[in-house]
Amino acid sequence: MRVTAQERPLYASAAIAAALFIVAGFAPTYYLKGAFGSPELTVLKHVHGVVMTAWFVLFFVQARLVAAGRTDLHRQLGIAGIFVAMLVVGFGTTLAISSARAGFSPAPDFPPLAFFALPFFDMVVFAALFVTAIALRNRSAWHKRLMLLATLGMLAPAFARLLKTVGLGGPAIFALVDLTTIACIAYDTAKNRRLHPAFAWGFAFMILGQGTRIALSRTDAWKTFAAWLVG
Repeated sequence: MRVTAQERPLYASAAIAAALFIVAGFAPTYYLKGAFGSPELTVLKHVHGVVMTAWFVLFFVQARLVAAGRTDLHRQLGIAGIFVAMLVVGFGTTLAISSARAGFSPAPDFPPLAFFALPFFDMVVFAALFVTAIALRNRSAWHKRLMLLATLGMLAPAFARLLKTVGLGGPAIFALVDLTTIACIAYDTAKNRRLHPAFAWGFAFMILGQGTRIALSRTDAWKTFAAWLVG
C-alpha cells in the first residue's frame, strides 16, 4: 500500500483520532470501568472489546508501517489483519444477537429487534468494505481508502455513548460518523486535487447502509428476519 508524502498524515492521524474516539466512548463501561464503577461485563463483551481494540491498534500500526516504507511488514501483518477482521464481524454479530435476545435497547420507544438493525448493518458495511479492500490490495490507492472507510464506519457505537452524555442520539450519531469521514475525504481531495473514486463509492455505500438500516428497522420483513436470527 503505497502512500505519498502528502497522504501520510491522513492515515496515521485518522487512526489516532479513531482510537481516541473509541477510548473516550467506551472508557466508562470498558477501558476505565473500574474508575466509573460500571457493572461487570460478560465474557462475550470482554472478548468483543479486546477484538475491537486490536482492530484499531492494528489499523494504526499498518498506517505507520506504510508511512515508514515497510510495506513488506505491512503485507505480512495484513494476514493477521484478515483474521482480526473475521473476529470483528464474528464477535460483533454474536454480541448484537445476544443483546437483542436479552431485549436490549437504548431507548424505550426503540424495540430491541428494531435496534438490532443498527449493529447488524455495522458489521455488514464493515465486512463489505473490508472484503473489497482486500480484493483490491494490489491497487493501493483503492485499498488504503476503503480500509479507512471500513474503520471509520465502526465509530458509531463510540459516538452514541459520547452523545448520550449530552442527551443526544439518533441521527446525530450518523452525522458524527459522516462528518468525520467527510473531513478525511476533504483532506485527501484537497491534497490530491481530485475526489478519489474509492472515497466517492465507498462513502456512498456507507450512507446507503445507514439509510437502509433505518428504513428496514421497523418493517415487518426485518422483524421476521431478526426474530429468526435471534431465535
